[in-house]
Amino acid sequence: MDRVQDLRRPDLAIEEKQMIDTDRVTGAVKELGGKVQSEVSELSGSTRDPVEGRATQTAARAERDCGQAKDKLRKGAEDVADYAEEGYRTGKRYLKEGHEQSVKWPHTSLLVAGLVGFGLGLLVSRR
Repeated sequence: MDRVQDLRRPDLAIEEKQMIDTDRVTGAVKELGGKVQSEVSELSGSTRDPVEGRATQTAARAERDCGQAKDKLRKGAEDVADYAEEGYRTGKRYLKEGHEQSVKWPHTSLLVAGLVGFGLGLLVSRR
């Protein structure tokens, strides 16, 4: 359904392609906060806060990496959808061209259909 909306409203498709996962942004912000907490606590001489800062930083890196993975998966899914759409259009075009050729050359079409049927009959009878 989203692809149909994209085809009707190209402006929505542009917005979707530029969208970044929120985990990626919040992870980067939290990582910066953890780094600041760690540095400030080391300057102040605290022993507990640097460990908490590093833990926050590590959790934030994981969140950021998760956001990056989601972005890559989203892009991959969009690429697959584009390839499938292109394949559908190509198949439809070939089918139309094949139909036009069968209308132009009905005897050839019958001969090809007969050969295909004969070949299938041979395959089935060899069991």
